[in-house]
Amino acid sequence: MSTLLPQAIQEQGDRFSFLTRDLRHYLRATPSAGHPLLGAANIVTAETNDEAGLLPRVQLLHGALAFDGVMSSCDYYLPTVAAVAAELGLPGPSREAVAAACDKARTRRICGAAGVPGPEFALAADSDELIDAADRIGYPVVVKPVDLCGGMFVRRVNDAVELRAAVAEIAGFPVNARGQARSADVLVEECLTGPEFSVETVTFGGDTTVIGVTDKQVVGAPWFIEAGHMFPAALDPELETRIAEVACAAIAALGLDDTVAHTEIKLTAGGPRLVEVNPRPAGNRITELVRRVTGIDLAAVYADLALGREPDLRGAPTGVGSAAIAFLVPEAAGVLGGITGARDWPLDSRIVDYDLAAPGRRVRPANDNNGYLAHVMVVDEKPGAAAESARALIDSLRVVYSHDEVSA
Repeated sequence: MSTLLPQAIQEQGDRFSFLTRDLRHYLRATPSAGHPLLGAANIVTAETNDEAGLLPRVQLLHGALAFDGVMSSCDYYLPTVAAVAAELGLPGPSREAVAAACDKARTRRICGAAGVPGPEFALAADSDELIDAADRIGYPVVVKPVDLCGGMFVRRVNDAVELRAAVAEIAGFPVNARGQARSADVLVEECLTGPEFSVETVTFGGDTTVIGVTDKQVVGAPWFIEAGHMFPAALDPELETRIAEVACAAIAALGLDDTVAHTEIKLTAGGPRLVEVNPRPAGNRITELVRRVTGIDLAAVYADLALGREPDLRGAPTGVGSAAIAFLVPEAAGVLGGITGARDWPLDSRIVDYDLAAPGRRVRPANDNNGYLAHVMVVDEKPGAAAESARALIDSLRVVYSHDEVSA
């Protein structure tokens, strides 16, 4: 999304300024063509982790540059963006709504009070309290931090010993990937069983439009690793409506407005139940799947909303009935020697995007969504057909590790 957002802004004829605490991150990770964020009209370095100090700095910049909107692609800065928008009188969702959506415990409390179906849960920082809660809820339970993303440290545990170890592991990660201090609180939740979906929505002026529902393949138990997505999900229309209704109810309960949202839902035997609400476009290239099927660019819509513009959600015929992405999830540790099996991919008309990790990369078995070795995105004119093709292509790859030539 950090690539798609600046592209969408510029394609619509707008300009942007880039505010960052560490420009070196983007210089180090720059692709050969240059990272799109480096094409900003202005690049300013500021301590974005200090909201109290940042707000007066941004006020001064606003006086000189007259911003029309503010946005971020990073979950960890969404509350800061909402605070800046409020301080400058710019469009966007409220500070309170964004802060609640970005805190998994607050989301649970608010949505539960509003009657949105979700798991039974408890919150504490102390392992003994969490074990008591898990005994009450009933094992297995899911343990998760309240303020991380990408599935980090989210796992199913089967007993008190595993729970205590999971809580200790979370406590050993006191600062997130952006250098922000984390909450010590941990959620213990009822383990929801069933397929997972996400609902992609746009809320403007108090009205929420459902763009569609995405099918999510989750693997790697006891972890919850996203191994693939297909849009739109192959669902009975009545069931799709029920899933979407839970997402819309959660968005309304949180008071989110003027934003794109990516809401995750589990379809249990008792019906759809809320996993979490993300007040930003979906990651893992789901927005690209949506665009290829519907013609709606959710990155551009997100930019429109940040500017207070009513987005055009009519879409356009694309000739694509389904689009899917599959990821190669590492299952072994070592130094990557190479990935074979993709020689014919450039000639495959179904494939619209793919990437393979370069040799030399140090690999560990995956326990979250941050370590993929490859992805492939395919399109199909038939609804519901793309996911099988994408998964078959990924399953045909062979991974070799240089330390012992053992394939994954």
